[in-house]
Amino acid sequence: MFLIFQNAATKKNKKEVKRNECKMEEIFKKLNRFFYGNWQLAVLDLKRGRWIKEADIANLPYLKAENANGRHILMQPLKKLQYYYLMVDDVDWLLIKAQHKLEDGSWKPGRMVIETSPANFQVWIHCDRALCLDEKRYWLKKLRNDPGADPNNRWGRCPGFRNRKKKHGDGYGRYPLCKLFWVDWMGLAKIPKTLSHQPRGGVCQNSNLSRVDYLRDDESSTDFAYALALIRKGFRDDEIAQRLIKERSNWQNHAGHKRKQQYLNRTINSARSFIDGKNN
Repeated sequence: MFLIFQNAATKKNKKEVKRNECKMEEIFKKLNRFFYGNWQLAVLDLKRGRWIKEADIANLPYLKAENANGRHILMQPLKKLQYYYLMVDDVDWLLIKAQHKLEDGSWKPGRMVIETSPANFQVWIHCDRALCLDEKRYWLKKLRNDPGADPNNRWGRCPGFRNRKKKHGDGYGRYPLCKLFWVDWMGLAKIPKTLSHQPRGGVCQNSNLSRVDYLRDDESSTDFAYALALIRKGFRDDEIAQRLIKERSNWQNHAGHKRKQQYLNRTINSARSFIDGKNN
């Protein structure tokens, strides 16, 4: 009799595991759409630090095990796209309704809302243009973001995993599940330009585009931002490549004609895929 009950319990556990894996696959698909396939995960150990993991469903068993062992599972867009995403941290439902919903109760475009613990949320905003750090800080202050959460290289909690902060534990080893509350991967949030915090980059309004107008923290991010602007102005791939070759002085990491051409092709193709994803 015990063996029968044991087998029944084992089958039930297997079904629950399979159902949870299906849910995580759906969550990963939605996150992938929101970040246009350009995002990454990280495991955070408060003592050992943080290490990066590829946003691949194949890594799910490893991530679950790390989460069960008390570590935090985080996510963010890749560096080349971080200028287009703003993450508002530690907001309640009243602020969500006031700032991220319209009067008719529908969501404003370009939002992804994650409930990180009961009645506490993080809101990712997909912006219609690039924002520099100073402008991000300006808007986050307006949105009453957690003052201690600076947007520089900001990570958010990944839905589908437990929030392992000690204060959220119930004393029995149970922690709240981070839930994907809402996501809109089709729309973009229109961010007004401020007078005192003009962003570096975005789409230049005159035809005399220059790479120096799109300077970022590293050469690759600058190339990507510049390629986006040129594509939006109707430039061909060969024209974009020639401009990048002419206007970028440091090619130390891509020495040689073949390596340089491969890098240019990757950058331009990635920029076109990003724009095509927005327009679909």
